[in-house]
Amino acid sequence: MELRQIALEVARILQDAGKHALNDQTNPHDMRKLEASEDCFHFTSNTDERLQQFISNRLTYVDVFDGFWQLRPEQCYPGQRYWCVGGIDGVINFARNMPEWTITVTLFEFNDQCSAQPILSVVHAPALGLTYLAVRGSGAIRIRKTPLGDKREKIIPSTTSSLDGSVVSFGMSPVSSESQRALDVVAKIAGRPADIKRVGPASLDLCKVADGTYDAYFEPHLHEWDVPAVSAGAVVIWEAQGHLTQWNGEGVHWRQENDVMATNGLITNDLSQYLA
Repeated sequence: MELRQIALEVARILQDAGKHALNDQTNPHDMRKLEASEDCFHFTSNTDERLQQFISNRLTYVDVFDGFWQLRPEQCYPGQRYWCVGGIDGVINFARNMPEWTITVTLFEFNDQCSAQPILSVVHAPALGLTYLAVRGSGAIRIRKTPLGDKREKIIPSTTSSLDGSVVSFGMSPVSSESQRALDVVAKIAGRPADIKRVGPASLDLCKVADGTYDAYFEPHLHEWDVPAVSAGAVVIWEAQGHLTQWNGEGVHWRQENDVMATNGLITNDLSQYLA
């Protein structure tokens, strides 16, 4: 099966999974179940676990490839491919009954240098009726639910050429030092963009740069547990012809922590001077 067809199958799986997650969100839940652990904020209901089991099981009927990213062996080889299944990205939004949260799937491939690179991704936002799909070399598309049915369209970034008058989004974490780094940048650029948004989550912010909703996005610290969300958004950005790097201009590394900057490709230099 071609990767484009696989991406469409994955989108259908996430849309099915999203119905279950959305049902969980709309049911009454105890905010005390939202708590910080050693590695991240999580919702202590079993929503994430059930979602990942459902998605992972369905993926094996599409193509098992070499298994799953979280279970990959220490030594991998060129050409191997692994599914990376995320839980809910935007768990605080989910717990607070906000619509901006997603579920994601990425397919990683090890290249000739044995470096893992995401080559296919799907980002689904159930409460917004949005699904983003991207496959290496095939562009990125957005599927929107409308009263007239699903609308499928190819996406490209905005043509905004300056930070002045732009719309920028940013991410931050519950870790105070990481949040301070983000807020320092916001203070530096204040007055130049027309608006600075803080909604999240990372996967959706990246997709919104890819489709031109935002002109840029930055986040000062993305952790190992953010890999499913960020890798999924990354493929969408790249295939839409946007720009994604670390703050220092280097590529994103999928086996270490990163800061991230995504732009439409036209305001990269304008924004990067504020990222230090």
